[in-house]
Amino acid sequence: MSRPPKPIYKTINWQAYNQALRQRGSLTVWFDPEMQWDAVPSGRRG
Repeated sequence: MSRPPKPIYKTINWQAYNQALRQRGSLTVWFDPEMQWDAVPSGRRG
């Protein structure tokens, strides 16, 4: 018994596709300049 063939997806609306990728990858990072950036030494690497 053979497997059914994989479906083939074809992008037609490239403008909407690219916009969706941009929204999915959106990441906002806030930095506080008063925050202490030094990690507590654990004695291990990494």
